[in-house]
Amino acid sequence: MISINNISIQYGGKFLFNGISYAITPKDRIGLVGKNGAGKSTMLKVLIDEIRPETGDVSMDNKTTLGYLPQELFVKHTKSVYEEAATAFSEVLQMQAQIDAITEEVGIRTDYESESYFKLLDKLSDSQEHLQRMGGLTMREDIEKILKGLGFVNGDFDRPLSEFSGGWQMRVELAKILLRRPTYVLLDEPTNHLDIESIIWLEEFLSDYPGGVLLISHDRAFLDKVTNRTVELVNGKMYDYRTSYSKFVELRKERQAKQINAAKRQAKEIEETEKLINKFRAKKNKATFAQTLIKKLEKTEIIEVDDLEKDSIRFRFPEAPRSGKVVVNIENLGKSYGPHEILKDLNFMLERGEKVAFVGKNGEGKTTLTKIITNKENYTGKMEIGYNVDVGYFEQHMAENLDGDRTVFQTIDDVASGDMRLKVRSLLGAFLFSGEAVDKKVQVLSGGEKSRLALAKMLLEPVNLLILDEPTNHLDMQAKNILKQALRDFTGALIIVSHDREFLEGLTDKVYEFKNKNIKQHFGDVYDFLKARQMESMDDIGMNNRTALPAAKAAILSKQERIQLREKQKQLEKRIRKLSNQVSKSETQIDTLETKIADFGTLMGDPNFYTSHENPNKVIQEYADAKKQLEAEMENWEGLTLALEELKEERD
Repeated sequence: MISINNISIQYGGKFLFNGISYAITPKDRIGLVGKNGAGKSTMLKVLIDEIRPETGDVSMDNKTTLGYLPQELFVKHTKSVYEEAATAFSEVLQMQAQIDAITEEVGIRTDYESESYFKLLDKLSDSQEHLQRMGGLTMREDIEKILKGLGFVNGDFDRPLSEFSGGWQMRVELAKILLRRPTYVLLDEPTNHLDIESIIWLEEFLSDYPGGVLLISHDRAFLDKVTNRTVELVNGKMYDYRTSYSKFVELRKERQAKQINAAKRQAKEIEETEKLINKFRAKKNKATFAQTLIKKLEKTEIIEVDDLEKDSIRFRFPEAPRSGKVVVNIENLGKSYGPHEILKDLNFMLERGEKVAFVGKNGEGKTTLTKIITNKENYTGKMEIGYNVDVGYFEQHMAENLDGDRTVFQTIDDVASGDMRLKVRSLLGAFLFSGEAVDKKVQVLSGGEKSRLALAKMLLEPVNLLILDEPTNHLDMQAKNILKQALRDFTGALIIVSHDREFLEGLTDKVYEFKNKNIKQHFGDVYDFLKARQMESMDDIGMNNRTALPAAKAAILSKQERIQLREKQKQLEKRIRKLSNQVSKSETQIDTLETKIADFGTLMGDPNFYTSHENPNKVIQEYADAKKQLEAEMENWEGLTLALEELKEERD
């Protein structure tokens, strides 16, 4: 067991953690959640002793081992894929080398009757038994199984790892952790570098893992499949729920509702106490009572409502300019890099308003095709962009195109127009830029920050074809929800490359699977595709269908269920629009009443009010009535706003 005892860390006078304590057991599958900046990655670094807390400690016994995968890792590799993965078995390799040396010595010895010879044979036997206990006899089988599960094929094993992209190198690092079988696996955004099929494989592996798992992920479907416990970090505090992510979200709503009600009651009590203090502090016979109330008020600990992950704005794309019916037309397209053929005889057509997803294993040509459509790669065959088509393209390395000398705010303000000019700071906040961060120069931002800024910038440009390549890798739940809703409302055509099933769900009309240098069309969204492909997909990545199929089915809804879900979504949007109108009307009424009360206040503040006005008592009564109406309308507005927020959270 890992015991985290009263740890605290603060930066710039603000607590990231404040007296947090909890324990992790080998049976736990924990999803560590919270807004970006809440301290999730820092928590993992505390556990591996990379960061020392200001107070408290982390304790575990000497036999406990940890396997940690960070979000990014920069290592210069000199080995092949297989050789690098095999370093996970360093002890096994040492033992095998020892056995080989003993075997060689036995082969050249001739003193068969000597005591030292018999001792050498005993040592060889003991070493072979120890090698078997460590899994040395199945080492190659285990390595190949893990590598194939993570997307590698036989032809990759002997290739130098340095030939692979950073994402594939991270897969090998993950493979090494899984092969070592540590007591606890600590993973920071492990799905960022995986395709959908590898994610499904990893879900199954972690679900059956014999040790504990603590992972950070913004992939809701992945969290729901793997975890049985959710630990949330928010405002320096920790909340521990013995349940998976989706159930946790429901329980969190209840927690916040209780906090809001408790905060309201406390605010009312404080207001009443302050009235009593003001009433009695000037009276000699009540001064002591007033001082008692003041001391009571000073000792009151203000109830804070947690700042949870929820949409802070409702963002909509600018209206898409009308294009021709055919947006993209591709015929017999081919693409090769030297002798390596990526795409062959590919045919594809995208029509106005269509929304499609590109899925498949990494390296099958998804990103290559998006670059061809945006004229960033040459090709053979035919590729035509339709009439009046304006393309917005978000690529995985979009950050390189940003002007490093501009600030974060300037980067967005330069392209914002209309009403969005007034919402630049809100939009930046939604993409995790707030306070002083908006004045930072782009050149000092991290890679993830630049990617988020590039995405926010692209969302403001009026286009009728959006092409997004892995847009969610650096986004938390809040920003993903905003982007997904904006894409739902987008009136143009959409091509999206993503491995995030929850994000893709209900977003596309078709899914194009990239495989064997070509594409195959599937109608519906990602879960319709997975249902149609589950048997073949599981075979492709070497999974046992009898164990994998029930898990895959559990995550996939039937066609009828999905139709019902979409109809429910439409009704939900209708209710949201209705409530939004009611909230607007209530806000207008509040403004009117506040103006009316202010006018009455000015009138009654006139020193000659009682002598100059013909009916002062009537004015006083109307003033009192207006205040009562305002109080009632404020309560109505609060109820409507809470109901609206609940509907929005249900929708998202």
